[in-house]
Amino acid sequence: MSAQTDIVVSSPLWSQPEAEEVIRRAIAATEALFEPTDAEVSILLCDDAEIRRLNGQWRGKDSATNVLSFPSASSTAQDHLGDIAIAYETVSREATDEGKLFAHHLAHLTVHGYLHLLGFDHEADDDAEEMESLEQEILAGLGIADPYEAEHGAKRAAR
Repeated sequence: MSAQTDIVVSSPLWSQPEAEEVIRRAIAATEALFEPTDAEVSILLCDDAEIRRLNGQWRGKDSATNVLSFPSASSTAQDHLGDIAIAYETVSREATDEGKLFAHHLAHLTVHGYLHLLGFDHEADDDAEEMESLEQEILAGLGIADPYEAEHGAKRAAR
């Protein structure tokens, strides 16, 4: 079985016709590396105002962000893995600024958010490297270039 993905669109900005397909493919590609689950994952496609409110409410940060993940509160939850919220304006702005296709950036953020639901984080450097490596592998399987290439290239050049 694979995760049941429930996608809720709360902003009319999300008129991207392929957004739902991109999200479903990104989740399926992520699940291919891990033990399949039949738990539900809810994805909220919202705007910056809504994600800012969520970021303030749950993380104490009064700012918009690209993606938020909310793993199920119960470590034994079998029926609901968690929730992911993705903000249209921030995703669009970042994709433009970084010279990426919107769909590719959306896929990356979906993978990133789903990995958080699976228990991965990037608080420590080693954890961040592991998470980035998984993201790169999953996205490569979808034919999407390394989302960290420019960032890593800049770090290498600065050395």
